[in-house]
Parts: sequence; C-alpha cells; structure tokens
Amino acid sequence: MPTPTDIPMLNLPACDLHLRRQDASYQVFDFLRRRYVRLTPEEWVRQHFLHYMIETLGYPAERIAVEFAIKVNNCQKRCDAVVFDKFRQPQMIVEFKAPHVRLTQHTIDQVAVYNLRLNVDYFIISNGITHLAFKLDREASRFVMCGQLPDYAGLNRLTEG
Repeated sequence: MPTPTDIPMLNLPACDLHLRRQDASYQVFDFLRRRYVRLTPEEWVRQHFLHYMIETLGYPAERIAVEFAIKVNNCQKRCDAVVFDKFRQPQMIVEFKAPHVRLTQHTIDQVAVYNLRLNVDYFIISNGITHLAFKLDREASRFVMCGQLPDYAGLNRLTEG
C-alpha cells in the first residue's frame, strides 16, 4: 500500500488533501464524494486533478460526478469522473491512471467505449504527469487531440458555439 511519500510528484498544482492512516494503509478525503477513500496512486492523481479542474480551470464542483456508473453492452463500467452541462447532460469524461502508467491507445480506447453510452464532446486522460485532452470532430466521427486542457468557460463556448 503506497504512502504519500511513495507517490511521485505530479505535473499539477499542489492542493490541500486530507489524509488519514487506517490500519496499515492511508485514506484520502474525496471532497466530491464527501468521504474517505483508499489512497492509491490513481486516487492521488484523481484528487489532485479534480482540485485543479475546480480551483484553476473553473469547473463547478456540483457538475462533476466521480465513479459514474454506466452500462455498455450489458457490462457495468465506471467512468473515473464525468462533467455535466447545466442541463445535467454528460459533457466530458475524465479518466485517471496511476503516475507510472503510460497513456496509450488502449487508454484512449477505454474512454471511447465509455463514450458509446455517454456521447460527450470531450474527454481527458491523465496520469498526473501527462494530461491529454480530446475533442470530438463530429464530421469525421473521431476524437482529435486538443492543444491544451479546456477551462470550463472555454468548454462551454466551444460546445454552445
């Protein structure tokens, strides 16, 4: 079980995470789910990235769902995070990986499967060090990489325009 000092530095702003020791492991307080969860390298990335989305990129916390359950081809799946628009329609999928996990085509394909159900225009994948953002090109029916992570205001300008 990792300790906070075992996890590498992330390419994200520092944030104030609340940790506690539970038996032989650590837990981190998930401020969106309002409960402590097991600290894993992927959870470390999730918590830092969600703070970044809310505190730096302006995403409203109330429009983000964590561990969002969906059904794809009769299989239960969970999106790490989903951002919703003001009408509670899915707008973006965010997938997190541990810092040591390379972001590959397999990771992109995983999110593409989730999108069969959610039909979003954007998705982000991050291992805390590398962050990739993609936008759906509806004419070509494929996702294309964005140059930077969209802030919430920019995301809404792009989807409403």
